[in-house]
Amino acid sequence: MPITYNLADAINLLSRTPATLSNMLKGLPEAWIHNNEGPDTWSPFDVVGHLIHGEETDWIPRAKIILSDQPNKKFEAYDRFAQFEKSKGKTLDELLMAFAERRKENLETLRLLNIQKSDYSKTGIHPTFGEVSLKQLLSTWVVHDLNHIAQISRVLAKNYKDEMGPWTAFVSVVGN
Repeated sequence: MPITYNLADAINLLSRTPATLSNMLKGLPEAWIHNNEGPDTWSPFDVVGHLIHGEETDWIPRAKIILSDQPNKKFEAYDRFAQFEKSKGKTLDELLMAFAERRKENLETLRLLNIQKSDYSKTGIHPTFGEVSLKQLLSTWVVHDLNHIAQISRVLAKNYKDEMGPWTAFVSVVGN
């Protein structure tokens, strides 16, 4: 049964992502961090860079647009691939630290916005979807994190797919 959006629950979940990723990835060999699922797919390193970019340019900036009194509520387009350039020359540890710092700052900002349930229906204009509500944006932030945690788990699991023999039939994460 679906759960109704609750800001406190969302903050609770969002606050866990940096430690979850750090626990999953810190200290792994470079091959595990930089391996992906093939052409046009992302490695765990790429995903962490993407999450940092989202912290800088997506969730809080868009929430502020929705909550503002300005007449133009149109969001800037989000560059889903900016991490490839922005992460060059950085280590995974640097990215994990930067993500944890940005997320901490953004959750503090989110708390300071003093969002009420009556604000959930306020809207902004997404460049692809058109009108979206604050509740939809903030719900998507949580699900976006969970999606990328699942993606990282899948990419890591596939590193041993060829080593599993017949057990691949019972382990769906490796894509039978």
